[in-house]
Amino acid sequence: MFDLLLTIISFVLVLGVLVFFHELGHYWVARRNGIVVEEFGLGYPPRAAKLFRYDGTDFTLNWLPLGGFARMKGEDATDMSPGSFNAASRGARAATLIAGPLMNFILAVIFFAATAMLGTPAAAGSPRFATANPEAVALGLAAGDVLLTLNGAPVQVPVVTEASLAVPTTVVPGTAPAMTVLRDGGVITLPGAEANAVKSALDASSITPVLTTQVEGVAADSPAQLAGLAPGDVVYAVDGVVVTPEVTLNMLIDERRGAALTMTVLRNGELLTFTATPRENPPPGEGALGVHIGTINRMASMSLLPALWYGVTSTGGYALTVLSLPMLLFQGQISPAEAQVSGPVGIAQMIGGAMSASLESGAFFPILYLSAVLSAALAIMNLLPLPALDGGRLLFILIEAVRGRRVSPEREGMIHMIGFALLLGLMLIITVRDLSSAPQTIDWAGLMGQ
Repeated sequence: MFDLLLTIISFVLVLGVLVFFHELGHYWVARRNGIVVEEFGLGYPPRAAKLFRYDGTDFTLNWLPLGGFARMKGEDATDMSPGSFNAASRGARAATLIAGPLMNFILAVIFFAATAMLGTPAAAGSPRFATANPEAVALGLAAGDVLLTLNGAPVQVPVVTEASLAVPTTVVPGTAPAMTVLRDGGVITLPGAEANAVKSALDASSITPVLTTQVEGVAADSPAQLAGLAPGDVVYAVDGVVVTPEVTLNMLIDERRGAALTMTVLRNGELLTFTATPRENPPPGEGALGVHIGTINRMASMSLLPALWYGVTSTGGYALTVLSLPMLLFQGQISPAEAQVSGPVGIAQMIGGAMSASLESGAFFPILYLSAVLSAALAIMNLLPLPALDGGRLLFILIEAVRGRRVSPEREGMIHMIGFALLLGLMLIITVRDLSSAPQTIDWAGLMGQ
């Protein structure tokens, strides 16, 4: 019961914030363009109370707590009187319609930036000292060393230079204070050190993140399985060439197709070597070696400016991914199941799971990240050229610009009404599918490297 209540409350809060800011964008830009906003409601009708009236707009409180709405004069009618939406210029109408999705894109940037500042999963690896400055030498470290653990806890640095990870400050219970270091093909132990001293050594030396690639799966009867590789192995080198963010495992394997190679991996604190021969023509979906690899993620944070840039690039990257889905489906790079659309039930399940993960982990990342994704998705959906959506109304303005005269408001209103009915039908079908399928969940703990 608690999980269901948490899911409902989380869904209402998150969706409410996203829809509210979408409509707030419409309100601001409409007012700036001389369009009268007759009502701005908190929640959806039926109306609970009229709060106040300001500059021709009734601000109301409504019973359905799902964001809000901005009702403009003459938006869906033949009203061409001054101040109505229909009487405004093409530019004013287009700007008003774009403002809602634009507000959601801005909100997505803010949410993504917040995750980066408060803590977001970042690809990380153990620091390899290209040079060892006096601070590192004083701890017994040398050039070429890879610092694995401090007092039993992993020492890792993010691949992204703008992010930062904290050096462990406590001793893992049952572990003697010490540093473990990868040196000359083996793992050695050095005396323990203070966390601040280790941080100073890392900051003063030239380091490269290594041990960033982990084997997550091994295909049956593949060269990797025959060689003895197993899930959980962390790849260090191929034929003595250290795997780094610049020199990736895929690059090294592709260069050696058809020829035997030696792979060095870290398994349970021990360095092991395996010999395998990558296939020149592997089965579909397996790769030359037959391993499924992934990055090692740890929670990292960024300062304000890098975080804002991260927010912009993440929002843009998500939008490009969504827009490229039809082509990826056509090319067979993703399955229809992977590209399926979620309805209200599926979205509520994901939001509830994200809120639970945030409460359990004490990290804001799950709920903030999902809110950012949903805000960007709401913006993209509303820009689709479908009747009843902002994109559909923009399409009619474009047609008007090309023709030199507008489609009659009656005909346009009828098309939007039919489109709205079809959208409701589609949403009903998706909701039935969501109810009959397994709950949609995300492995937030795995994503955060926990």
